[in-house]
Amino acid sequence: MEPEELLNEEKNNEESKKESPLVSLEKDLKFFNESIHEVAIEIMVEGLSNYPIFIAHQHKLKLGELILDRHDLNTEWSIHASTLEEFVEKGIIKEILKDRFIKSYKNPNDFMCVFVVVPEGANFIYYPYVR
Repeated sequence: MEPEELLNEEKNNEESKKESPLVSLEKDLKFFNESIHEVAIEIMVEGLSNYPIFIAHQHKLKLGELILDRHDLNTEWSIHASTLEEFVEKGIIKEILKDRFIKSYKNPNDFMCVFVVVPEGANFIYYPYVR
């Protein structure tokens, strides 16, 4: 094998990593960690919801309230703050599945509940706060 081939393989591996949105999402969630945790606590203390949900996306979104703008912060992802109640109201979580969601919801003092929106679809993840 020629050295050039090895270098090309490394470049291809680097490009593959860049292509995965989850790699950049994890980096941004670590960066946003403290801000997201503060907003989650605020949502709960103010009695808005016991189930804060954060929406991570890379395009325009009409859900929740923008709290961290990727354009202003020079990051890959923007974050909106929302609640279980809004997700039910907008039909993202069906009323009949609300109890199942609540049972699977992790402790909001230890984990951020993130609804990740990508072109292929959307899904919930729980990401631990870094302390």
